[in-house]
Amino acid sequence: MEILNDSEKEVVLEYPCTWCYKVIASERKALEQAIRDVLDEREHKLTHSNKSKTGKYTSMNLDLLVHNEDDRTFIFEALKKHSAIKMVL
Repeated sequence: MEILNDSEKEVVLEYPCTWCYKVIASERKALEQAIRDVLDEREHKLTHSNKSKTGKYTSMNLDLLVHNEDDRTFIFEALKKHSAIKMVL
């Protein structure tokens, strides 16, 4: 079980499940390449989410099947560590 926030609510995830990461970067092409770097040939769906008012940042939704909590966390950490990615939610 994972704790969603500081309240007493807990979220129970049943694996495998589809998970969505919101990924933010300065440039769309760099973001797309970063996701290819991390996921290699793993099947995923990438869709545009938003662009900042100034156009400095772009965000995309990355949907893919995660097999367990370790898999989900590993992908999150790998995305977060990539130099082209500013933030992962």
